[in-house]
Amino acid sequence: MLEKALTHTSCKLENNFSNERLEFLGDAVLGMIISDYLYKTLPQHSEGELTKIKSVVVSQTTLAKVSLEAQLKNFLNVGRGLHDRNFLPKSLLANVFEAVIAAIYLDGGLEPAYNFTMKYLKKEVDIVCKNQHEKNYKSILQQHSQKEHGVTPVYRVLQQVGPDHGKLFEVSVLIKGNEYGRGWGKNKKEAEQFAAKETLKMIIPDMTYEIHEINNKACN
Repeated sequence: MLEKALTHTSCKLENNFSNERLEFLGDAVLGMIISDYLYKTLPQHSEGELTKIKSVVVSQTTLAKVSLEAQLKNFLNVGRGLHDRNFLPKSLLANVFEAVIAAIYLDGGLEPAYNFTMKYLKKEVDIVCKNQHEKNYKSILQQHSQKEHGVTPVYRVLQQVGPDHGKLFEVSVLIKGNEYGRGWGKNKKEAEQFAAKETLKMIIPDMTYEIHEINNKACN
């Protein structure tokens, strides 16, 4: 079964089989596994939020990335036109990952398929959740500023201290030329998030509760 999962359609004439049908099944099994994982581990997230996270995690880009991490390209059976394994199409790499999931599912059942999938995709879920969380403070501040003042907040670097390998940045938020919150971070983006958070506390009276809600929805 694994040999079939690793055989691209470009070899179908030579081997009389390919991984196309396994890709079909693997896509469904993958979707179920990720949906189950997100549902159980992110109880505070809405259906829409879960859908957004899932769409990134099961995207062709993400699957191609983890397929390379699993070194599946080294075991692929491909046709003559695809023998340069350093330039395999992203779609091919993603599809073979799905096909392998299906092969594991058919040979051993759901548990080993689940374990294989999450071995490579758990960290991708964490990355997506972290990125969404980090966008929240700046996103909320931008929406508020545009609604109340008709402008987008400006972030200004005030200073950077420390050696190159451990530099810290201080950033302030300007709205219509007026300075509000300041924040420190290991990079500009992180400092901007903290500055946005402090600004929200200053300009929105009930923001403490809203920030608490955001933190509760962050991924562990």
